Amino acid sequence: MLRPFTVFALLLSIALPVKGADPLQKYQPQNPVHLQHPEWSKHAVIYQINTRQFTPEGSFRAAEKELPRLKALGVDIVWLMPVHPIGVKNRKGTLGSPYSVKDYHGVNPEFGTPAELRRFIDSAHALGMKVILDWVANHTAWDHPWVTQHPDWYARDWKGDFQPTPWWDWHDIINLDYRSPALRREMTESMVYWVREYGVDGFRADVAGFVPLDFWATARREMEKVKPVFLLAEWETRDMHYDAFDMSYAWSWFDAVSAVSQGKATLDKLFVFYSHNESAWPRRSMRMTYTSNHDANAWEGTDVEKFGDAVPAATVLSYTGEGMPLIYNGQEAGNPKRLAFFEKDPIVWRAHPMAELYTRLAALKKANPALANSDWGGRMIKVPNTAPDRLLSFVREKGGNKVFTVINFSPETLQVRFEESLHHGRYTEYFSNSEVVFPQAESMTLAPWSYQVYTLWP
Repeated sequence: MLRPFTVFALLLSIALPVKGADPLQKYQPQNPVHLQHPEWSKHAVIYQINTRQFTPEGSFRAAEKELPRLKALGVDIVWLMPVHPIGVKNRKGTLGSPYSVKDYHGVNPEFGTPAELRRFIDSAHALGMKVILDWVANHTAWDHPWVTQHPDWYARDWKGDFQPTPWWDWHDIINLDYRSPALRREMTESMVYWVREYGVDGFRADVAGFVPLDFWATARREMEKVKPVFLLAEWETRDMHYDAFDMSYAWSWFDAVSAVSQGKATLDKLFVFYSHNESAWPRRSMRMTYTSNHDANAWEGTDVEKFGDAVPAATVLSYTGEGMPLIYNGQEAGNPKRLAFFEKDPIVWRAHPMAELYTRLAALKKANPALANSDWGGRMIKVPNTAPDRLLSFVREKGGNKVFTVINFSPETLQVRFEESLHHGRYTEYFSNSEVVFPQAESMTLAPWSYQVYTLWP
């Protein structure tokens, strides 16, 4: 039994600070991001395939033949829209929405067989590319087997009936209820199945914010018992990045750049995005920047409708600014039409200047450490100029590599000067391969919607 003096001495030793201890230790900043991005996402460019429209055949077999072309385009991650069988009950259109899932373990026969999907994934891997699948966890088709087998896994409306996602015209689906641990286990095991059995490298999570974040964090931990994965959230909140998602949508980037391109806003609207991205979001987060995707193309308009003559300029920004650039299938062909969503409507493939631009920008991104994704790359730092409402100029720097980007986001020719010294140095302009020295070339003239990208190495 301890004597009172001994007890007092022990308590005193606990209460007294240890000599040499850092009194600020408990106040040290903490990184809120606890996951590790796969190394292969460092310089990645992502490409979305709408299998139904990607080829005239609309099949995995036909899409597989296009993989070498995507590799040459600079693509690193191939994102397949949902590959699962589509529900028949309350189906929209003739073929239905891929987001009305009838079987999480099955393969839609419209696109091919399980063996053909496996071959597609294996072929992508052989070319050094990764494959992620679109995953629909928020809802299922009305005729999913769970409806009869596990009706308690579904949300109900005020009448006690199954309900589509409230307020939207999503009548071909019904919502799941994530208060059920059994549902969470089954959904997690279904995701793990695709990682283990098909070798997929991750998922794009449809309406990710409609599903509890703790579900995604648990699912990721279970998948990574098989191998490292990459998760993309169709959502735009910073907490998505803490324990679950590598990347989230930059919806507000898309909205800002399209508004600027249409003359509905000045660059101040884009600065709001970048200010929030730097000040409020974790440094290690990735944002997906894009000028089109399946939703934007089908419901809002093509990239030309949204960005007009600024499509190349916006694309340059998506590759040289912070964020991972997305190419939606057909953009490299200058696809001029809104693709039907519930019917067959194949892309008309043709040679187009955008293909060369994507190729060159991917090479630029991969060759310059400053342009790497997440905190692998350098922060964007604004370089003030004399036309700040129309001309965007910024520097990114990492390990002695510096990239200075200048983009005219206006329909007018601009002559500008730069007012600080951050960008000073001897550069090579990437597209012309000409040598330029700043500050000697402090005055610059840019044609409407044009751009210059300068690279510097120590």
